[in-house]
Parts: sequence; structure tokens; C-alpha cells
Amino acid sequence: MPLIRVLNRLRGFVSRKHGLESLGAQSHRFQHTATHSSSCNYQLLPDCLELNYGGLVMHFDYVWLRDHCRSASCYNSKTNQRNLDTASIDLTIRPSKSRVDEHNLFLTWPDGHVTRYNLAWLAQNSYEGQMRSAIQPRILWNAHIYSSAKVPAANWDKFMSCDEELKNFLNNFLLYGIAFVEGVPPTLEATETVTQRVSLIRETIYGRMWNFTSDFSRGDTAYTKLALDRHTDTSYFQEPCGIQVFHCLRHEGTGGRTLLVDGFHAADTVLQQTPENFQLLSHVPIKHDYVENLSDHRNHMIGIGPVLNVYPWNNEVYMIRYNNYDRSVINTVPHDVVRRWYVAHRKLTAELRRADNELWVKLKPGKVLFVDNWRVLHGRESFTGLRQLCGCYLTRDDVLNTARSLGLQA
Repeated sequence: MPLIRVLNRLRGFVSRKHGLESLGAQSHRFQHTATHSSSCNYQLLPDCLELNYGGLVMHFDYVWLRDHCRSASCYNSKTNQRNLDTASIDLTIRPSKSRVDEHNLFLTWPDGHVTRYNLAWLAQNSYEGQMRSAIQPRILWNAHIYSSAKVPAANWDKFMSCDEELKNFLNNFLLYGIAFVEGVPPTLEATETVTQRVSLIRETIYGRMWNFTSDFSRGDTAYTKLALDRHTDTSYFQEPCGIQVFHCLRHEGTGGRTLLVDGFHAADTVLQQTPENFQLLSHVPIKHDYVENLSDHRNHMIGIGPVLNVYPWNNEVYMIRYNNYDRSVINTVPHDVVRRWYVAHRKLTAELRRADNELWVKLKPGKVLFVDNWRVLHGRESFTGLRQLCGCYLTRDDVLNTARSLGLQA
């Protein structure tokens, strides 16, 4: 949607309840009604098929139904790819016959082609089904919830050789947005090895693997001994890095604890308490940028997007882009909206800064931390002495791919 249309909608914004409201009541004239099973009722309406299965009422457009035929001529089950040319479907198509049995719905199309739909598959893949389900299971947490869960860290030796250990690690990572591997040799090479067990490494302007101290070798506060407030990394990328890996190779000094905050927990609190603020944060796009003018590094990165990224059909947050250090000039929001945006941003910031939401962890040599950079904010307290940290970013798609290959929902 063009920015001006988003902003115009926000000017006249009226808060909505959690989830999407009805798309509007429609007056239907029934052309066909069938009741063949106590657990399944369906009706052929003028513009769609209405299906009541397992207590869930769903609506399927006829073009959608024809497009999602899984017969051998329409779909290659070996490659899981569509054979049917979607552009060839008559946009006014309607089935000529229909029937249902205990597990399946059968539609016969005007050309005689018969499509069989598994009822459970339809329920799982319907819009209404998606509204009731989450894309990725998660446990929202504050410091007490996470500490009480006593989530175990993976063991380096077992992690590298046992798929079940990897699966348990990824399950914890998906649920909480953070996970640990202990017993890793405190070297850059071992850190690289343990990350590659999970995913491909994403190379960025910072390189492939980074290994740094507080020498201000890059134009970023992270390369100092100063405290860092909670934030997500690479907010100035069009696609922020999905996963970040930290390994403290050595620290000869004091301080330097790592701060972790569940951004989704804070966002959910905002949604429940002030849904109008949630809507602003999930609709108003703002800019983040990174400007680096050093002799060896010259970069200017710009990322644009809302603070909260949500799936519009169920308001499920899938990414938070929060970095007060790198937020650019706000010039994408008109004056009559910007003050309301500041109010919403302040509400989210207050939740993120609640002491009971702060999980403090002391990273030590051998303990590798994986952070979901689309969910969990990180920071650190100031420190003294020499502190050497290494790590990298991982490609999010490949992390989720690994999880799915092990049978996890991701």
C-alpha cells in the first residue's frame, strides 16, 4: 500500500480488537446446500464455497479452489510445484457438481476435471484457519518466566554429532528466541563451526565472521567500552539479519554483562493495553540508517519499515525493528500523525525497559549465544579491561529450513 494511503488511514484511525474484524457481512443467495456429515456441512454460494468443518466456518473462492487442485495433472507431488497455469483459469469458474465424504470434498469443474480436497488440509490452509493459528510457536517471556523455565543449553560435543540435540536446541530457540551452546572451544574457528551446524553464515559489510575488541575500528558504539541500550541489529538493512551469534573469547576486567529482552512480549503488552499504539507501530514506516566514514570503511545503509512487522490476518508479530541509535530523521510521517507515533513508541520503550523484562547474562569463554534478531533485543553494560568478542550473522531462511527438516514448526 502506498505510504500516503497508510498515513491517510492512520489520520482517521479507530482502534481494532486483537485479530482482524470481519470483512463485512454479505447477503448470500444459496444455489446449493448439502449436509452429508455431522462434522462437515458445505454450501455453494454465488461467490464462494462455505465449509463448516470441525466447528470452523471457512470460505473458499472458486478460483482459489481450482488453483489449488492437487491432482497429478495440476500439481507435481514429487517436486511440490504447481503444474496448472493459474492465468488460464476462468475467473468466473464454478463447480458443476459437488459431494463430500467423511474425509474429503469433491468438486467437478465444467470441463469434467474432478478435484479432491482433504477436509483437514482445507481447514489448515484456509484464511480462517490461519487467523486462529500462529506461524511459529513461541513462549513470551520476561526474566522470571525464562529463568523459571530452566531451559538447558546444548552440549558442544553432542550438538555437533547428534541431530536430536540440534533439534532440542532449535526448538528452544524457536520458543524463546535465544539458545546457548556450552563447551565450545574459545576460538574463532570453533565458533564458526558451531554456527554452521545451524545455518549458513550471512556475510555483511562487517565481513563473514567478526572478531573485535573495544578499539573503535568501526564507526559503531559497539566497538567501545560504553554501555549499549537494548536494540536490534542491522535495523538499517532492508532485510535485517535474522540471527546473531555471540561468543566472548576472553575478558580481563569487570562488567560487560549482556542484556536480553523479549521484544514480542513487550509488543504483546502494547497490543493488549493500547491497541491503537500497536496499530501505529505496525503501520507507520520509518527509516534507520548507518553512516560510516572511516579511512578503511565507507558505508551508508538505509532500511525502511515499521517498528513492528505483523502478519495482517492475525496480528502476529514476526519482526521488531527497534534501534534508537540508528533511527534516522523521521520524514515519512506527517505532523498530525508523528506525535501519536511518539506516544506509541514511548509506550513500547517503557515496556522494553521494564526491569522485570531484563534478562542479564554473563558471557564467558565456551558459551555461545544465539539470538533471534527479529525478536530479542540485546544490549550490554559498560566494562573495563580487554574484552574480545567474536560472532556472526546467520541467514534466517536457512535456520528455519534446518528446523523444518528436523520436524519442527517454523
